[in-house]
Amino acid sequence: MSSPVEDILQTLIYFEKSPNTPIYIQIAQQMINAIQRGYLPEGTALPGTRKFGDLFIINRNTAVAVYDELASQGWVDIVANKGTFVLMPERKTAAIKGVLQGVEQLKTYPETAGFPFQSSFNLASTEEFSVSNYVINDGQPDLRLHPTHQFSKWYSASMKRSSLISKWNQTQEQSYTTFNIQLCNYLNATRGFYIKPNNIVSTRSTEMSLYIISQLLIKQKDVVLVGNLSHYKSNMIFQQAGANLITIPVDAHGIDVDFIEKNFTKNSIRCVYVCAHRQYPTTVTLTAERRLKLLQLAKVYNFAIIEDDFDYDFQFEGSAMLPMASADAEGVVIYLGRLGQSFFPSFQIGFVVAPKNIINEAKNYLQILDKQGDLIQKQILTELISEGEIHRLIKKNVTIYKQRRDYLCACLTTYFKDDATWQVPAGGLAVWISFKTSISLVKLAEKAKKHDLFLPKTILYQSKTVCAIRLGFGHLNETEIETIVNILKRCFDALKHPSIN
Repeated sequence: MSSPVEDILQTLIYFEKSPNTPIYIQIAQQMINAIQRGYLPEGTALPGTRKFGDLFIINRNTAVAVYDELASQGWVDIVANKGTFVLMPERKTAAIKGVLQGVEQLKTYPETAGFPFQSSFNLASTEEFSVSNYVINDGQPDLRLHPTHQFSKWYSASMKRSSLISKWNQTQEQSYTTFNIQLCNYLNATRGFYIKPNNIVSTRSTEMSLYIISQLLIKQKDVVLVGNLSHYKSNMIFQQAGANLITIPVDAHGIDVDFIEKNFTKNSIRCVYVCAHRQYPTTVTLTAERRLKLLQLAKVYNFAIIEDDFDYDFQFEGSAMLPMASADAEGVVIYLGRLGQSFFPSFQIGFVVAPKNIINEAKNYLQILDKQGDLIQKQILTELISEGEIHRLIKKNVTIYKQRRDYLCACLTTYFKDDATWQVPAGGLAVWISFKTSISLVKLAEKAKKHDLFLPKTILYQSKTVCAIRLGFGHLNETEIETIVNILKRCFDALKHPSIN
């Protein structure tokens, strides 16, 4: 006859083969639940591992693994030559009795702080939740293009390297790492730089890079110039640093550099923020003539240029224009970029290129925020660069994104040729679409949502003279692209001609 404990175990425990959760973990979790609920009281003797294996038709090694897992968490005590017995883990934290509060108040956690603090309007979240099957973003890569199998091998190999532990344990960086040297070489080869490792620092993202630089450069009320249509995250960072944000016109040739010369004087500007290749959100490129003039003005007017090259990897036609920083002989440009987004969006890394004294100060901030970064990530990227694999991966995915851009523009021609204008961008993962008839973009988003399409507010741009959206296509395949454009057209027509609604 089976014992009462065996009957309880057979009643409570169920498991199935799963690629995500090993069988021994499934069983251990259910046994912990049984102990917590009192079905297996403290002191209960559990079956031996052979008997346990027979009960559930599992290998004895799996049964041993179950008991070892329970013991490691303190739920059982394995006594040699005697057996395995249920324990109740000691309560590590003593309860604090509330003298002045009612019992009911102690059963809930406060929703608001009992002390004053400074909230930030500038950093209010722009994130929106949606359950729609179709979503448009501002131009993000497709997670489905991840080389998952390759990444697993790279990650596993990096984890096994003996040098990883020594890197984690080092108290400070004695010399430039292999990653810094390889990244430096890569940027020199692809961006036309002549930098050394002391001209570069890596971060988790371009947003972190910009945050650190804004802390270095900007004081309260300092003037920062951005395009009149510009990147909302960058604007949030500048305003949080205390900047007086002033917009300047943007036309088909990029930001209006002449406007700076006409409306500002020497030492009146702290910095100018520009996108190196494609102005966010309009995707227009700053011409070579304006770049040269901006460099000259920076020297004469004594301001810094922050050059954000957020989508360098996504160049479809011709060669990418070299950054202004590659022609900077006066040390007026701070260059921000990212690496890895084209072939593994969640595995990208940010970096800053600047004069040595700026980089030294940036490293001081980074010591507080993120001292070592992701060492495994850096190891993988180092090898991808040194072996030349990064060029193959970028080229492979850029081919796919170019096809998606062309298909989107073809769909726009089919559905919107009489209602909107757009330029086929030479690169990047978004198209700037301006509607000829001004409609309410908020209402467009509302109607689209009813058709299972989510338009976040961050891609909608509306004013007296602008009615446009930044339509990101990188994360969409051709079937999804056509479905989305079709929905947009139907919603647009319903607003343009209310009678057909």
